Amino acid sequence: MSAGKALAPGCVIHGAGDLRVEDVPVPRPGPGEALVAVRYGGVCGSDLHYWRHGGVGDFRLREPMLLGHEVVGTVLSYGSPDTGGPAAGTSVAVHPATPCGVCPECVDGRRNVCRDTRYLGSAARFPHVQGGFAARIVVPAGQVRALPAGLDPRRGALAEPLSVALHAVHRAGNLAGRQVLVTGAGPIGCLVVAAAKAAGAAHVTVTDLLPAALEYARAAGADTLVRADDPDDPGRPVDVNTAIEASGVAAGLDTCLRLVRRGGTVVQLGLLPPGQSPFAGNLLVSREIELRGAFRFDGEFDDALRLLAAEPAFDALVSAVVPVREAASAFELAADRSRSCKVLLDFDAPPTAA
Repeated sequence: MSAGKALAPGCVIHGAGDLRVEDVPVPRPGPGEALVAVRYGGVCGSDLHYWRHGGVGDFRLREPMLLGHEVVGTVLSYGSPDTGGPAAGTSVAVHPATPCGVCPECVDGRRNVCRDTRYLGSAARFPHVQGGFAARIVVPAGQVRALPAGLDPRRGALAEPLSVALHAVHRAGNLAGRQVLVTGAGPIGCLVVAAAKAAGAAHVTVTDLLPAALEYARAAGADTLVRADDPDDPGRPVDVNTAIEASGVAAGLDTCLRLVRRGGTVVQLGLLPPGQSPFAGNLLVSREIELRGAFRFDGEFDDALRLLAAEPAFDALVSAVVPVREAASAFELAADRSRSCKVLLDFDAPPTAA
């Protein structure tokens, strides 16, 4: 793939605290590739980690990298006329993963844990996989999905994080009629609430430290909201079948293990800090609790698009849309959970007036 002479704005991370909006070359699609004009990009927790800390978990920045993996836009062209995919001019969402297709995990049908995957905006490999936060990007044509009829691209930008939530719910097993606990009411936690309700959960309780975050969980369909720092909160659940940990802190996992019933299931979705994390491991034995991990997603991406098209209530989780030239303020807002849920970058909007 070679770069053209045209330039377009992109969000490039150079190191911890060093986020720049730069004019980057517009790429040209090669055989089997699509050129997409990005309209919206959702700021994810991993994007914030690269911005704040220069890495995510054990994956550290070693070169400048375009951030972003939650993107929607419009197909502009393909690299060859026989490339299959939505017609030019179609509004699309981009599946951010390119599994290798040949490793044991891929062969076993678990492409989301492919040992050699490429994921937009990830420093897990070197050279890094450049992300989707640019006004023009090139991606494999097989990763482009047409938005269902009537799905606004702004809501469609939630497809990637909703896919993560749907995968966690699938890992939890059958939730029909179940009492479910979700720890953490960030964007992913709120989408887990919506996914659990869509899967038939009878009652979903959400815990978080921030009242504003809990209100977003209410908008997502939570039945009970609990302050995580108030042990006497009367809403604390007492008979939970399934718990999904979405906060990414050890205290959240500990809460799930202590509140889920004997023989229940706990799904760890939030990425814990690197290194060892203490938790009440003996409870796994004495209560025969099943502890399962949930990482990214695969086919759930198409399910997410259908669910988004059917549920206008998801609009309430998009708390702000910020022009890409003001990415610094967008990241500051996204990092402040007392003021935001999901923040989108708009690659087609002019900067706001000073």
